[in-house]
Amino acid sequence: MDTRQFEERKRDHIRHALDPSHQATGLSGLDRVHLFHEALPELDLVDVSLFAPCLLTKTLSTPFYIAGMTAGHAGANILNQLIAQVCEKRGWAMGVGSQRRDLESHAAYESDRAQLSEAKALRRSAPKLTLFGNLGISQVIAAVQSGPSGIDRIRQIVDELEAQALAVHVNALQEAIQPEGTPRFRGALSALEILCSKLGVPVVIKETGCGFSAPTLMRLNEVGLTALDVSGLGGTHWGRVEGARAQPDGLQATAARTFANWGESTADSVISARENLRGVEIWASGGVRSGLDAAKLIALGAHRVGYAQPALAAATAGAEVLDRWMEQQEFELKVALFCTGSATPQALREKVKSWTIQVH
Repeated sequence: MDTRQFEERKRDHIRHALDPSHQATGLSGLDRVHLFHEALPELDLVDVSLFAPCLLTKTLSTPFYIAGMTAGHAGANILNQLIAQVCEKRGWAMGVGSQRRDLESHAAYESDRAQLSEAKALRRSAPKLTLFGNLGISQVIAAVQSGPSGIDRIRQIVDELEAQALAVHVNALQEAIQPEGTPRFRGALSALEILCSKLGVPVVIKETGCGFSAPTLMRLNEVGLTALDVSGLGGTHWGRVEGARAQPDGLQATAARTFANWGESTADSVISARENLRGVEIWASGGVRSGLDAAKLIALGAHRVGYAQPALAAATAGAEVLDRWMEQQEFELKVALFCTGSATPQALREKVKSWTIQVH
């Protein structure tokens, strides 16, 4: 791995992710979901609880998480520690950015101990936080195919973080367009099945902004996943981001414009997951911009709801701004639950089964 190139790419990702032109605004499908208003909710607002049991832990006081965004470059650890501390305070879960550099550092005889120590520093900053590790599917395939030592290396980076789960991100469009991409996905299902059976911690599969179609979801039923994060179209579009990083008017930049709206919407992905997955917890991210958006996704079938770009924007302004932004999301979800006559997120999810909610 070219460390300097890797770090520069990660810095580019933050900068471009904060650019509004790289957001697939209006494509999440959430503006087409309507929740019925309950004029007589038969409960007090103070009775509404955001507690949402999770397959990974029973201690989270909200159904929210901040999705993995950044890691592996100077400044990332400080930003991640800030996010981690506020998440721990508010009862949110958190995913870290890609730990590819951690994995490949281990593979290279642990030559980069400074990078590996970031995981321990993050855990020390928020010892009670529910954390998810993060690796790309291409790196998982390579590690699994290398034999038992590959699984051991993955387990080691999970242990370094003391993570409650490992998220495996799938990002076919991004890898195809990224100038330094690794679009090598052959053997993905087999590698996931082996990982789920041997890793020893829950495995979550997540997209990165293009969502999941029904045929893909059906193929995942026998893998052994604990949860699936749909990460649908509607938020940061990594095809656009990588196009911005590529040579202007080159193959990748031109393709990025062609595929600027590629993907399955967040709303459609959640509906497909609800209809096609069995025994897998559904997490929803991708263009979530309010507590009302979160309520709509819970109504459609999501068990947990995640944010990325808006949380990153708030975090760059400091812990106080991030805390206030998170409090706003919680309050808006409580209002949505109250105004639908739902005392908890689970009650809303159960209630709407009789509503026959559809995305129009």
